[in-house]
Amino acid sequence: MNNKVVLAYSGGLDTSYCVKYLTEEKKLDVYAITVNTGGFSDEQLQAIEIRSKELGVKHFIVKDVVQEYYEQCIKYLIFGNVLKNNTYPLSVSAERVFQAIAVAEYAKEIGADFIAHGSTGAGNDQVRFDMVFNIVMPEAKIITPIRDNKLSREEEIDYLKKYGVEIDAKKAAYSINQGIWGTSVGGKETLTSRYTLPEDAYPTQLSKSESVPNAIGSESDIVLEFKNGELISLNNKAYSHPTEIIIELNKLASAYAIGRDVHVGDTIIGIKGRVGFEAAAPLIIIKAHHLLEKHTLTKQQLFWKDQLSNVYGSNLHEGLFYEPLMRDLEAFLSNTQQQVSGKVFIKLQPYRFDLIGIESPYDLMSSKFGSYGEMNNAWSGEDVKGFAKIFSNQMMIWKKVKESNE
Repeated sequence: MNNKVVLAYSGGLDTSYCVKYLTEEKKLDVYAITVNTGGFSDEQLQAIEIRSKELGVKHFIVKDVVQEYYEQCIKYLIFGNVLKNNTYPLSVSAERVFQAIAVAEYAKEIGADFIAHGSTGAGNDQVRFDMVFNIVMPEAKIITPIRDNKLSREEEIDYLKKYGVEIDAKKAAYSINQGIWGTSVGGKETLTSRYTLPEDAYPTQLSKSESVPNAIGSESDIVLEFKNGELISLNNKAYSHPTEIIIELNKLASAYAIGRDVHVGDTIIGIKGRVGFEAAAPLIIIKAHHLLEKHTLTKQQLFWKDQLSNVYGSNLHEGLFYEPLMRDLEAFLSNTQQQVSGKVFIKLQPYRFDLIGIESPYDLMSSKFGSYGEMNNAWSGEDVKGFAKIFSNQMMIWKKVKESNE
């Protein structure tokens, strides 16, 4: 058995602790990998690398999986309008799978006998990482220093101080995970049922400068265009890939502090949990896409999409990405998007957005067939009388049978 351990490394408090613990206590050579799911700038990645070397890692790499993440996951979250508990766009739930896959593949590539991650013993991430590692590289031994040692964040900070590693206590007060599909924020407030996160806990703040177009009291009109369910343009400007639109939209909308909330949910391990998040682009895209679907899909399509999309989101949330049913659901979701094309008009305002309307060649709300509440062009009043009589027939029979037995 060799002494190579591949660590899923973000540069935060937990994974910084892991580096020192694995090096000093376990006497292992740490091969750190930061998996970029769209949440890091080049400057941030450089800082993370410098930090890793200062902590004593043997080798450090960055793996960019944004394209894979979109094509194999985010695309279907949009198709399904997936919001966990009608609130959370699975910002972290989804990306963990792709981070874990990249970590396991790197461990196989260098022949490491150990894989490590910084998850605690009270959350979902520990299960998501472990499940992927068990499938992709079952021969590796998994080490989880935070979970195994049952550490608080304060204890991690004290441990690092022993080795001369200083941590900004204010920054360490909040656990932040950023990705293209949103940012999660955890802190002392989310450990309670009563309190919410303060303004400065979020990565972006509402602009208060009157010299910029997104100042308090201002608003912006934007246009998103979809083709077969996928984004193709923002404000009538075409982009080469939907991920570029997601990134650009997030810049526009997060400046208004749009997309913040606290999700309350049931964890995989059976306890309730809260997490704050900031997901401006995902929430706008999902709501805009859903509005377009309301105009272009039939009643039955919308009903069954709601049911099956919920299954897809729940499975993904619980780390069941490799469950064969997921590929079946993806095929279904893709097939529903054949006529989901058109433009959605949206107004951005501080802390909120409004969906104004849509334009689509596939709009089923067409004046050719009638105007709701006014007149129809496809049937007569006598047709409706007959329809209503037949449609209510079973209820009428049930009522008469009930009355006759009373």
